[in-house]
Amino acid sequence: MADAKCAFVFPGQGSQTVGMGEDLYNAVARVRQLYDLAGGILGYDLASLCFTGPESELRQTRVTQPALYLHSYALAELLQGRGIRPDMAAGHSLGEFSALAVAQVFTFEQGLRFVALRGELMQAAGEKQRGGMAAVIGLAPEAVAELCARARGSGVLDIANYNSPAQLVITGGIEPLERAMSLARERGAKRVVPLKVSGAFHSQLMAPVVEKLAEALHACEFSPAQVPVYSNVTGDAATEADVIKDRLIRQLVSPVQWIRSVENMISDGAMRFYEVGAGSVLSNLIRRISRDAEAEPINGWDQIDER
Repeated sequence: MADAKCAFVFPGQGSQTVGMGEDLYNAVARVRQLYDLAGGILGYDLASLCFTGPESELRQTRVTQPALYLHSYALAELLQGRGIRPDMAAGHSLGEFSALAVAQVFTFEQGLRFVALRGELMQAAGEKQRGGMAAVIGLAPEAVAELCARARGSGVLDIANYNSPAQLVITGGIEPLERAMSLARERGAKRVVPLKVSGAFHSQLMAPVVEKLAEALHACEFSPAQVPVYSNVTGDAATEADVIKDRLIRQLVSPVQWIRSVENMISDGAMRFYEVGAGSVLSNLIRRISRDAEAEPINGWDQIDER
């Protein structure tokens, strides 16, 4: 695989853990600078929440999103400093902002402000209209779409994430979601797992967020991406600033087309994937999408230092 292209992929909400980034902070002055900068922009001590918690606070959407964004960005900077640079990039939901910052579509600081606003708006929307999400494992996409249609009624219920051929995530109001979870079990799903999130992300219940986030994005001039970034909304690559901005706005109420994104990256030559950030969820999904792809999580200083 010497000629294979390299892809950076960035995880989204749910990957956070108390302690993430502390090893980077202790080892590298530049990382300390990023956390100090973030604290000044956000108005609270993000480093302390990341390193010592409490977990209940770190799990709050308004905190989780800046925390994951900064951690991924710092790791990507360090990897590139060791000569490992992406030929293409993608991120899962929130992770798309990390991908775009690394592709120099906007600055670290601009991206941090976007994700802070996005997190605050999404948390508020979840508190105003209660909803949730659940992973459905072992049912085909067509079967999950059909049970969503049956369980929806007059409420909101949709597929949120096409994560792998055997793992989808559904999103919606509490009652339709509970009906869908029961139906999925009846239909023979291997597992149905409620997710620890504060709202029905990637559903129409996030529509109130779209206008305010769009205002912030439109107020910023995006640059063309230095490497192709594969969009959650379409799964296709883009480098044009206007296209990227439009897709980023639509992402809030659209399903994450992760299978399509990975398949397209592989079609475009990527066989080495680095999951840059907390956890290893994306690496596991990539291996399920393609047995030929190599996927390696990069989530700590030890993995950087050995290169």
